[in-house]
Parts: sequence; structure tokens; C-alpha cells
Amino acid sequence: MITHPLSVFLILAIVVWVAVFLETRFAIFKALSAALVGILLAMVLSNVGLIPAQNKAYDVLIDPGISLGIVLILLSVNISTIRSAGGPMLLAFGLGAIGTAVGAFTSALVLAPLIGPETWKLAGQFMGTYNGGGVNFAALGRAFDTSSEMFSAAIAADVLLTALWMAACLVAPLFFGRRQSVQRSREQDGLIGSLYRSTPVRLQDAALLVIIALGAVWLAKHLGTLVPGIPEVLWLTTIALAVGQVPYIRQLSGAGLWGYYLLLLFLATNGAQSVVKNIIVIGPGVLYFAIGTVVLHGVCVFGLGLLFRLDVTTLAIASQANVGGPASAMALATARGAADRVLPGVAVGLLGYAMGNYTGFAMGMLVRGALGY
Repeated sequence: MITHPLSVFLILAIVVWVAVFLETRFAIFKALSAALVGILLAMVLSNVGLIPAQNKAYDVLIDPGISLGIVLILLSVNISTIRSAGGPMLLAFGLGAIGTAVGAFTSALVLAPLIGPETWKLAGQFMGTYNGGGVNFAALGRAFDTSSEMFSAAIAADVLLTALWMAACLVAPLFFGRRQSVQRSREQDGLIGSLYRSTPVRLQDAALLVIIALGAVWLAKHLGTLVPGIPEVLWLTTIALAVGQVPYIRQLSGAGLWGYYLLLLFLATNGAQSVVKNIIVIGPGVLYFAIGTVVLHGVCVFGLGLLFRLDVTTLAIASQANVGGPASAMALATARGAADRVLPGVAVGLLGYAMGNYTGFAMGMLVRGALGY
């Protein structure tokens, strides 16, 4: 087994490169996205014993690595232009968020006797991750101080359900009998990465982005200490969103590129930590929690969405924006030939990044109060 932190870091970097390479070369991996492929590859390497489930390299990527990634990604969110996603996509995303909330709350009430005192933490984390992607899961886990055993089991369950739900959303338009265009634009090769590679990264911009990202993380930690009632992750989200609204900052090249790369490294780390046996060690309750949350999310987004006469492909893309974030939304839109809904899917996915920490924290506190913890 490879255990030296630098060697493990190298393995993760290779995993990310392979995932991006496969995404840009083969249609099936485009559909899955580099994010999901990286998770699964690292998960395989960990479960066969090539790399460990715990390592100092992972600690660096979890904190401060992912905090820096959160800042860089949120710098790309222009709040005033979120409405460009259009009414149908925003409505579908909203239905998905409601479904996630119903699923997380219901699962918590039903499974609390099986899971125990950390049920409220899982409710918040699954609310966050299924309302904007894996970045929120890790951030909320740190905010709630979820035990390492529970966190590892929840990650394993999350990885499994995310993969299954991606597959379900890919076949949903076909299942409902909607014929989809199979034309794919070559300009979309590489999914999210193609958007960021289209603009050269300037050294001066990169230097300023480092200052902004490090400064935001430092300030969030400082404010979290001064005002302990407000978690650090909420400060970090708020600071990054506020700074990102400055037009000059949004024009800096490289924020999306490096933010997405750190996200891919972090997701690969999650895969490496997702030892399937952890679900068995903790018990099936965590897996049931993930299943219940995703199933009720799906019932809500597709059931209500069809009642509102929303297009099934739009619903599937919005659902992926909820569950997997903008990377998954863009992957699904590209795989289904819905070029006109690529950017709207990314937009609502970024909205999920921005709101996931808030809604996840609120859900955790709500469940904690309801269960009397």
C-alpha cells in the first residue's frame, strides 16, 4: 500500500488527470463527468488497498484545500445573472431543493433510532450535498464536527447514490418517451473544463486570486472565532459571494479553472476515503438515509415537474444540479444533446453551491430541534 503523503497526493493528481482525459476523449465518460469518474477511480484504488482510507494528504485537501476551492468557485457566481437560467430551469431546481428538504427531514425522523445522536448532522450534510454538490457536504461536515466514522460511511453512501442517480437521470428522458437530439457540439468537449480553458490564465490574475482566496479563508476563520455562533463555512460563503460581485474580480482569469481542479482533487479524496466496508461498520442506516433523501427528491422533482409540464430533460439536468452540482448538470446536458440547457444547468448548479451551505446548516438545526438533541 502507498502511504507516503506526497506519493498519495501524486496518485490523486494522476486520478484527476485520467478522469479529465477520459472525459475529453470518450462519450461515456463525458456522460459520467470527470468529477464522478475521479471519485470512482479513487474509490477503486482505496478499496483494493493501493492507497489508504486515511492519510495526511487528504487532510490538506479537506482543509484548507476545499476551502480555497469554495472561494474560487463562488467567485464565478454572479448573483444578478442567475435569472438567466430561465424560469423552467429555476423552477425545476427549486422543486428539487424542496424534494431534498422533504427527503432529508423525513429520513431523519424515520431513521433516528437506527443512526443515533448524529442524525441531525447527516440531515444537514445530505441537504447540503443534494442541493448543490459535494463541496457543501465536506464544509458542513466540518461545521457540524461529524465523527470521522460517520463521515466516512456517509461519503461512501453519497458516492454510491450519486452514481446511481446520475444513471437514472441519463435514462429518464428515454423512459418517459421523449426523443432527444444526439448532436453534440465539439466546443462542449471537456464539459466545465472547456469553459475555463477558453480564456488564457494570466500570471497577474493568478497571483491576485491566491491573495483573495487565502484572505477569504483567513478572514472566515477569524470571524468564526470572534462570532462562534455562526459557523466558519457560512462566513466563507458570504465573503466569497460578496467579493465575487465586484466586476473586476469576476473578470480575473483562472478562478473557475483552479476552483474546479481543487474540487476534482477533493472529490477524488472523497472517493479514496469511501471504503465500502465503512457502511457495514457504521450500519445500514446511513445508506438508508441517502436512499430515502434521493428517492424523495426524485419523486418531488419529476412528479411535480411533470404536473407543471416541464420538459423531462430539463428536470433531469436540474436534478443533477441539485445532487451533483454544476459538473453533473453540464455532463447530463451534454450527454443528452441539450446544448441550449448547458449554461442554465451550470447557473443553477452554481446557485446550489452558493445556497447549499445555508440550507444544509438550517436543516441540521431544524432536525436537531425536532429530535431534541
